[in-house]
Amino acid sequence: MFKRILVPTDGSDITAKAVDAGIKLAQSLGAQLCTISVKEPFPYSAISEMQPVPPQDFFDAQDRIANKRVHAVVELAHAAGLKCQAHTVEALHPWEAIIDHARHMECDLLVMASHGRRGVSALLLGSETQKVLTHSAIPVLVVR
Repeated sequence: MFKRILVPTDGSDITAKAVDAGIKLAQSLGAQLCTISVKEPFPYSAISEMQPVPPQDFFDAQDRIANKRVHAVVELAHAAGLKCQAHTVEALHPWEAIIDHARHMECDLLVMASHGRRGVSALLLGSETQKVLTHSAIPVLVVR
């Protein structure tokens, strides 16, 4: 049925449930597994020449965080006997990066957590999963 499954990760506890579901589904279907973590772009400010964190330090930290997230998925997949392709990308809008990556990797299913961020940031930003559901032509399995 599904041959390539993409599981985006933001490192949250609820995402861990989606990762687990994606791995089990890939096992049961004999599907390939892919994972992605989206890095935040540097928050440039036109108001001030002083930045709280030097750009390179910010990029390095974002790389470490994103790589740690996808590496955790790869390790879980390997423990379950699956290979997993892992990628990190930088994007202003994670939902767009997820959909673009799924298309690029020729995935036929996305497995995502019902929500990641909590509190005010979730209210202001909206749910990335909801945006993927709204804009994706690829089926999305939402895990609660």
